Amino acid sequence: MYELKVLARFAAAHQLKMVTEKCENLHGHNWKIEFHVAGAELKSGVLVDFGIVRQRLNEIIDTLDHKFLNELPAFENANPSSEQIAKYIADEFGKRIGDDEAYYVSRVSVWESDDACATYFPPETL
Repeated sequence: MYELKVLARFAAAHQLKMVTEKCENLHGHNWKIEFHVAGAELKSGVLVDFGIVRQRLNEIIDTLDHKFLNELPAFENANPSSEQIAKYIADEFGKRIGDDEAYYVSRVSVWESDDACATYFPPETL
């Protein structure tokens, strides 16, 4: 089994409803994303080109960067928490993987500060 990791960053604001009083206030983060794909088969010695992973990930990050996350359709029925952002990124990337590609999203970690993150493991990886 092989796993690749790509890092990305974006800045965005959010409000978390019914969590804690402090988090219900409008606030922002400089988010750091640790994005992982995995697979067992190598083609020409690689699982997938890092450039392809970065391009697809950046397409998703661009939908979040410098946005008020609560106003995005992806979070209209869910708090835009670190957990939900990780799931959103994993799900959106999964849609971009072609049927002929032999890898999958293995986990996504979303850091909202230097010492706090949430990690999502898509069900097919458990």
